[in-house]
Amino acid sequence: MTAVPAVRQWRPGSMELLLVVLIIFAVIGGFLSAFIAQRPALSVAATVFCGVFTQALPFLVLGVVVSGLLAAFVTPDRLARWLPRRSSVAILAAGAAGAALPGCECGSVPVARRLFDGASGAAALTFMLTAPAINPIVLVATSVAFPGQPRMVAARLIASAMTAVIMGVLWRRWGRASWITRRLPVVKDDTTSRWTVFTEAARHDFLSAASYLVVGAAAAAALRVLLPPWVFENLTGHVVLAVVMMALLAVVLALCSEADAFVAASLTTLPLLPRLVFLVVGPAVDVKLFAMQAGMFGRQFAIRFAPATFVVATVVGSVVGFVVLGGVR
Repeated sequence: MTAVPAVRQWRPGSMELLLVVLIIFAVIGGFLSAFIAQRPALSVAATVFCGVFTQALPFLVLGVVVSGLLAAFVTPDRLARWLPRRSSVAILAAGAAGAALPGCECGSVPVARRLFDGASGAAALTFMLTAPAINPIVLVATSVAFPGQPRMVAARLIASAMTAVIMGVLWRRWGRASWITRRLPVVKDDTTSRWTVFTEAARHDFLSAASYLVVGAAAAAALRVLLPPWVFENLTGHVVLAVVMMALLAVVLALCSEADAFVAASLTTLPLLPRLVFLVVGPAVDVKLFAMQAGMFGRQFAIRFAPATFVVATVVGSVVGFVVLGGVR
């Protein structure tokens, strides 16, 4: 008797769900517009949401394309061969490589994990922190989000680079290889074409980053509408409290680095210093990065590295902001 092959049940993927959501919004768009227009608070929230989303989306798409190209053509093994053997020099070289080879946080963690086995661990972690934070796409997006304020771009560049280098140095001094409890699988045969690698990496990064951008834009809109003005006025008078609040907000929102500047720019009632800390902390440590680091490196690594990075990024961002931004608001 011939066995009947099992019929695979079709399940909708992320792209199919996204298409369905877009179709639904297209159909009910007129009704939503009329509903929102009759409510001033919703109109303000919708304006903030659309402004943040549409400004950030081109930079997000560009970052996703570059990230996919890097995944297809710049392998971790090749990066490891480019790094110097001396760990102190390798840390600086990794920081420069991260700035020159843009990628989102989701892509930098797996690359750093593979670099960790083939190069200096300190250099790998420095690369992981610099790649999403100070690459050209992020800096250009920051300059667009904060027009006429070049010191904001310079402050983000300096603070993020210093955070990455300091964490690399701290790992070289006190890091322990025993904290790395997760091992990478051995790839026996890699016949996947570069085009497939590019499309899969780009699709994954876009859907992941776009979802967080929606959350961030919605959070910015909600903060503008739900929080009364006196909250921001009090925060303006208490910079330390504002810095702590924005640092924690960066951890919770987990925005993509190509889009976070537009969310920070929308909080116009806050001084530049807390918003700079938001931009420095976000690409370095957030909830999704903690989960990815725990999965790629191990929980023992993540519970040590993430809190230390949070403290260093907050302190360095505050000091650099005070020095570079001064009284700029």
